[in-house]
Amino acid sequence: MDRIENKKARAEYELLDTYQAGLVLSGGEVKAVRAGKASLVGSYIKIYGNEVWLVNAHIAPYQEKNTQTNYDPLHARKLLLQKKEINELIGKTKEKGFSIIPLQIFDKRGIIKIDIAFARGKKQHDKRETIKKRETKRELDRSLKRSG
Repeated sequence: MDRIENKKARAEYELLDTYQAGLVLSGGEVKAVRAGKASLVGSYIKIYGNEVWLVNAHIAPYQEKNTQTNYDPLHARKLLLQKKEINELIGKTKEKGFSIIPLQIFDKRGIIKIDIAFARGKKQHDKRETIKKRETKRELDRSLKRSG
């Protein structure tokens, strides 16, 4: 299974702190994630009380014919974090301009995990600056390879 990544996350947000959480899924959802039938595009993390939820992540049914009739691929899924980590996230999200975003879903020794990040949204000029840095690094690497 390849990692299912939120490709826009690193471009749109400045990642400040990352956490690894377990993901509560049904059996068919686990198989679908391992088969790569999931997407994190447009998903986000929400905190309700003392529980952390992954909202708007699309996990397609593994087998269309054997799926429950009322299955919603976008339903909220609970994340499993330690109490200390949840309290940290609650404290940090009270500040304005910060959010919690999913980065990637992956299989770790048979268990489906998700990397989430506490992040601040980038402004347009920050995005341009990041692109410029990447381009100059790429050009520098190319020139070093030619001369070496």
